[in-house]
Amino acid sequence: MTLAFTICSINYLAQARTLGDSLRQTNPDWQYVIGLVDKLDQANLPASLLPDYPMLEVDQIEIEDFAGMCDRYDITELNTAVKPFYIDYFFRHYPDASEVIYFDPDIIVYQPLTQLKQRLREYNLVVTPHICQPITDWLIPNELNHLNTGTFNLGFIGLQKTEESNRFVQWWKKRLVHECRIDLCNGLFVDQHWVNFAPIYYDKVWIEKHPGYNAAYWNLHERFFSEQNGVWKVNDSADLQFFHYSGYGVHKPQEISKYQNRFTFSDRPDVVPLFDLYRQRLLDNMNETYRNYPCYYIKPPKTLYYQRVRQSLKSPINALISALENR
Repeated sequence: MTLAFTICSINYLAQARTLGDSLRQTNPDWQYVIGLVDKLDQANLPASLLPDYPMLEVDQIEIEDFAGMCDRYDITELNTAVKPFYIDYFFRHYPDASEVIYFDPDIIVYQPLTQLKQRLREYNLVVTPHICQPITDWLIPNELNHLNTGTFNLGFIGLQKTEESNRFVQWWKKRLVHECRIDLCNGLFVDQHWVNFAPIYYDKVWIEKHPGYNAAYWNLHERFFSEQNGVWKVNDSADLQFFHYSGYGVHKPQEISKYQNRFTFSDRPDVVPLFDLYRQRLLDNMNETYRNYPCYYIKPPKTLYYQRVRQSLKSPINALISALENR
């Protein structure tokens, strides 16, 4: 059995439902679970807002220092940090799952992922690089940006349930308890930089360069899209497997992503139908309602900011600098 899952808080359930709908259509034999970093009993969602997919709340997956992680992390960091803990939980509690595959919620799957299944029979891990070809300009994101954010995009990872992949998960868990921050000056961008080590530390890690995998704003310079007889193609040859709509918002439908400035829809009319489809599916899945629900576990931004200032002052160097500045 193949288990696919995503992670989100209630405010992103429209995205999680849209992903689930696409998996149900393309890979109906897979089991899909929404890992919910929130508390349903506090949100009091009406029945009409409960997804037609199983949800596993984060307080049920046995994270030892989860309260501390809530104190340390903002909503993006927390939703990212719990990823290997969910994988570990599925490894231990779903004995029939031979593969566990993670997708960010802002993804649509367009094809049966038969090649991915084949890879996971042979390899322990499957990951996708942000880019497979050089970028020749200095617009955003460029190669320096990818050096800052990691070689691989961890909006997707596939794992065969093996002893080797379990060793990777246990190592990854330990790193993300404290070091899943967005802190570029200290070499951290949530979970992604850590996985740069995966092909070095662990055996049988497949780096998937198929242009139909994890297509997104960061690799549009090397991928062009067309619909042929009802099937989406990449570069007129490969089938589009899944598209990652990272940074897209229904309230700014004119922007491909808030994280890039290389392309507009005028520059890239080939992607307009893909984004029109995604926008409509989010609206149909009640995006406007879900986005008003705050995450139960997250501190207000100002509280988190002052807490991080205090933490930074615990460093001997920072404490010395602070003392000198306040003489």
